[in-house]
Amino acid sequence: LCDVCPPGSRVAAERSCLVCLASFCAPHLEPHRRAPAFRAHRLPGSEVTVREGLWVELRGRLDALLLPPGLGVKLSVCPSCLQAQQAKFLSDVENELEELAVTIAQAKKMVELIKGAATKERERVEKLFAEASEVLATFQKEVMGFIEDGERSMLGEAGADLRWKEERRAKLAQCKQNLENVPSTDTIYFLQEFQALKVAMEENLSPPLSFQNELNFTKCTQAVGAVKDVLSTACKNQWNHLQGKGIDGLNCQEMEEGLCSPGPSGRAGRISSHFPPHAHFSLLPHTVAFIIDLDSDTADKFIQLFGTKGAKRVLCPIPYPESPTRFINCEQVLGLNLMNRGNYYWEVELIDGWVSIGVIAEDFDPREAYNHGRLGRNDRSCCLQWNGQNYVAWFGGFECPIQQPFFHTIGIFLEYSEKALTFYGVKDSKMTCLQQLKVSPSAKGKFDPFQNKINRQFASLFSCKLKPAFFLESVDAHLQIGPLKKDCVSVLKRR
Repeated sequence: LCDVCPPGSRVAAERSCLVCLASFCAPHLEPHRRAPAFRAHRLPGSEVTVREGLWVELRGRLDALLLPPGLGVKLSVCPSCLQAQQAKFLSDVENELEELAVTIAQAKKMVELIKGAATKERERVEKLFAEASEVLATFQKEVMGFIEDGERSMLGEAGADLRWKEERRAKLAQCKQNLENVPSTDTIYFLQEFQALKVAMEENLSPPLSFQNELNFTKCTQAVGAVKDVLSTACKNQWNHLQGKGIDGLNCQEMEEGLCSPGPSGRAGRISSHFPPHAHFSLLPHTVAFIIDLDSDTADKFIQLFGTKGAKRVLCPIPYPESPTRFINCEQVLGLNLMNRGNYYWEVELIDGWVSIGVIAEDFDPREAYNHGRLGRNDRSCCLQWNGQNYVAWFGGFECPIQQPFFHTIGIFLEYSEKALTFYGVKDSKMTCLQQLKVSPSAKGKFDPFQNKINRQFASLFSCKLKPAFFLESVDAHLQIGPLKKDCVSVLKRR
């Protein structure tokens, strides 16, 4: 019925307005049709009531809000059903809120636990580092004290010996002067002064110096260096362990791939002349780890040995026993080990001074003169020399300067069957090729006297057994044999 007609005379409505929320008969509908103010009002068909029209409007809006555009689907849930589902939906939301409250409390507890554990771990680690620093500081204090005590003791002996020699010289000079001043006619006075000079000459009460055979405090560099290497290796191993890399920092597959990949010559992982000079390697080639012991029967009297691994040049001669294999004109020493087949790799640490490292024929005469007896100054030996400024390769009296920075550790790789000797600079498990000595007729041509010498006579060096050789050239020269670096040892063990 029309909502505008008077009560008692209402007639059937023709249309309903969804804006006015009322139904109108034909006469009362005229304003909606004529007046511009009602043009925006929506007038559905006569069969649609206001309630039904409102629900159609609401459903259209819900479709736009809840369904993605272009889906082609419309909601078919009436308001009553929505109200019925509201209670269950709100219950589910309440349950989710309660669960989130519990998990948030657990997450906060976990955050606090992590912070607490990190704080305690940090305190324990700082305490351990402090204790380790204290151990190192104590060791440093002891070593420095040992050096000072040794210096004081030896300087005391050396000073006393110096004073005695100066007094003896003065006394001899005075007696000599007195004898020269005696008149030639005074025979009795002459005999007295002559006897006094003779007695002075025969006096020799100077005690022997205890450090003639060994300067004890010079062992400190070797000891502290060993501690540093052990500490460095331990730190690296534990850091790799913390990072989950294991001891070697490489997994087995990566290591095997590095070992088994064929090189240019078709052999796995082999360093040879095919590699360019000054190449860097993180892994060693397939070699034999060569353990070297220094031969005390070959050491020159001005070389002091520390066990079988260390050698240092000294000023006071050491009374070694006589030996037919001992060098007498060059400050050199050989290794006990012989090399006559296969591959050999060893490392030497240059601690101080001018040092030469190489190989020498087993039958080389150690009594050769200095100019011809030094490593690399003859056809029976070759070497790599560090002269305080740069490296130099020597063979047969010919030299080849090498423009490379100083390396504390030198690796030597001898391929006996290939008649090749290669020197590497080793740092942080990386190997830099410094020089390879090998016959190569096509290399560099006639304008390189050093390579020409190699091409003519180097192969003959391998006609006999070879020995590792060391020349401590300067008065402060000091070297140490090995040990091989950790990564190198790992690769060699996998062979």
